[in-house]
Amino acid sequence: MGHALCVCSRGTVIIDNKRYLFIQKLGEGGFSYVDLVEGLHDGHFYALKRILCHEQQDQEEAQREADMHRLFHHPNILRLVAYCLKEWGSKHEAWLLLPFYKRGTLWSEIERLKDKGNFLSEDQILWLLLGICRGLEAIHAKGYAHRDLKPTNILLGDEGQPVLMDLGSMNQARIHVEGSRQALTLQDWAAQRCTISYRAPELFSVQSQCVIDERTDVWSLGCVLYAMMFGEGPYDMVFQKGDSVALAVQNQLIIPQSSRHSSAVRQLLASMMTVDPQERPHIPHLLSQLEALQPAAPGQHTTQI
Repeated sequence: MGHALCVCSRGTVIIDNKRYLFIQKLGEGGFSYVDLVEGLHDGHFYALKRILCHEQQDQEEAQREADMHRLFHHPNILRLVAYCLKEWGSKHEAWLLLPFYKRGTLWSEIERLKDKGNFLSEDQILWLLLGICRGLEAIHAKGYAHRDLKPTNILLGDEGQPVLMDLGSMNQARIHVEGSRQALTLQDWAAQRCTISYRAPELFSVQSQCVIDERTDVWSLGCVLYAMMFGEGPYDMVFQKGDSVALAVQNQLIIPQSSRHSSAVRQLLASMMTVDPQERPHIPHLLSQLEALQPAAPGQHTTQI
């Protein structure tokens, strides 16, 4: 799909009375585009996310994504620089101006290493996992869940620190499901908003009387940890082969044997990938374990990537 609205024909765009120079396209999704722009007032690079809004609901969802960003001032959660709604006649775009991280995503780092036959070291994994958990802790503390945690939604900062992005699927952490209609509505929402190979088992077949809580993020975190350990998510191949992910996640994950990983990290992964959400740990419990596993202070700089 081509650009519905050309914001770059004159080379610059204006947001909050500041002018930004279009540099290049960074990527595009179903109804959104991300461009690299440079602030002419400060010389800094930014990522401009433009969401095509075909109806009022699209505008409300974009506004909500911006509101989610504004809730947090945390080093492990992507901050929002500016937000605005642009109108050209009947056409609308929501613009989110975000910091640009030249190192890209955690997934791009995993793939870069895999292309060389390498993997992240355990120290690197533990350091990254700690930062991701701290970001999730902040989200959960506000009463929300991310719901779409995956390696492509984790940026790497200049020091290699993980930064959670794409807050568009965030919703309240605890959802009380009362009845089959509400269960089906939530199940359909998850099918649209939660990436299938990182989606928690309880979201594939939502029970008519249950509580869905923030531990869906813990399952997704386990999938991210697995990807850092083995170079791909635990259910990526299941999906790519066309097999049923919904069926695969109902069985306890078999973790491949590897001399690269300690038993402590393998146990951590196993706890996150517990099929029964009520048996899955919460983030504060995982954080206390991770902090105990971190390398000694003098060597911590070597864990940065």
